[in-house]
Amino acid sequence: MKFLIVTHVPHITAQNRFFAYAPYVNEMNIWIENVDELSILAPKSVETLSAIDTCYVHDRIQFIPVANFDFLNSKNSFLAVTKFPKICWKMFKAMQQADHIHLRCPGNIGLLGCFVQILFPNKTKTAKYAGNWDPKSAQPWTYKLQSWLLNNRFLTRKMTVLVYGEWQNLSANSKPFFTATYREAEKIEIQKRTFKGAIKFLFVGTLVQGKNPLYAIQLVEQLLSKGVSATLELYGEGVERHMLEDYIVKNKLENSITLKGNQNREILQQAYQNTHFVLLPSDSEGWPKAIAEGMFWGAVPIATAISCVPYMLDHGQRGILIEKNLDKDVVAICDHINNVQKYHTVSAKAWAWSQQFTMDRFEIEIKKFLQS
Repeated sequence: MKFLIVTHVPHITAQNRFFAYAPYVNEMNIWIENVDELSILAPKSVETLSAIDTCYVHDRIQFIPVANFDFLNSKNSFLAVTKFPKICWKMFKAMQQADHIHLRCPGNIGLLGCFVQILFPNKTKTAKYAGNWDPKSAQPWTYKLQSWLLNNRFLTRKMTVLVYGEWQNLSANSKPFFTATYREAEKIEIQKRTFKGAIKFLFVGTLVQGKNPLYAIQLVEQLLSKGVSATLELYGEGVERHMLEDYIVKNKLENSITLKGNQNREILQQAYQNTHFVLLPSDSEGWPKAIAEGMFWGAVPIATAISCVPYMLDHGQRGILIEKNLDKDVVAICDHINNVQKYHTVSAKAWAWSQQFTMDRFEIEIKKFLQS
C-alpha cells in the first residue's frame, strides 16, 4: 500500500530521517506500521531538533515539502493565495499516486487537502480531526469549513473521519474516536496522594495565548494569597514564555511557580505521577492529551468546558470544570483540596475511566480502519 499523509505539522530533516512533534509522529508510526511506501506532504522546518521531536519508523519514505501559510492578516492571506497553485499541484500528484490518503485536520494544509481529495472519490481516505468538532463553538472559519467538507458525504466519499467526542451532527463519514499515550503494560495501581506539604499543580502545553498559561499561574497565585501551600510547574515552550517569566518575578512567585520548558516523555510521566492536579484552562482543544495523561496517573484534571472535555470529565464527576472566573474557580479547587475524600473519589474515577484508552487499543482500532 502507498500511504500518503497530508499535514500542516512542520518536519525537520536530520540524520537522513524525518522528525516532527513526538506525540503526532508516535501516532503516525502506528498508522504506517504495515504500509509498503510512505509519502509525507508537509512544510519543512529549519528549526533544530528538540526534546519533543521524534522520527518516523519506516524505511521507504518520500518527503514532499510545501510552503507554509496562514490567514492572520490581509497581507498573509494574499501571500497564501499565491502559494495555493503550487501546493495544490503537488498535493494532486501525491494523491494521484497514493492508495490511501490520510489528512490531518484542522490546519491550513489540511484545508487544501479537503478540497483536493474531492477529485479522488474512489480512493480510500481517512482524516484525523484533532480539533474541536462542536458546531456551536467559536472557531476560525477555516476550521468550520474543514469539518463541513469532511462531514459532507456528497463532496467527500470513501472517507472515515475520526473526531473527538460524540456529537449529534455526525454523518456516516465521521466516527467518534480517542487518542492515547500509554500501553497496557504501563498500567499501575495508583496510590492515594497525600496532602502533606504543598499541593502540586501541573500545566503541560504550548505557552501561547490560546492555552492560557497565565491564567494557570494566576489560579495558583490566588490560592497562595489565601494561605494554601501550592506549587505549579509549567512544561512547554512558546511565545509567551518571557511574559510569564516577567510575571513570576514581578509578583515574587519564583519559589512556587517554575517554567520547565520542553521535556521528554519519561520526565513528563514522573511529573504526572507526582502532581495532585493537572491544569489546562485552554480556549480550544480536541482531545487534550495533557488532561488524559494526567488522569491516567490519577491526577485530578482542571479544565475549561470545551470540545469533548465535559465528556472526558463526566461533567465534573472526574475532574473540575472551570469558567475562567478566578473567584469561582478558586472556590471549586479549594472544595477539592479541603475535602480529601472528595479529591480521592474524583481521582479514582478519573484514573478508572482513562485506563481504557491505551496505545494497544488504539492500534487495534486503527488497523480496523485501514483494513475496511
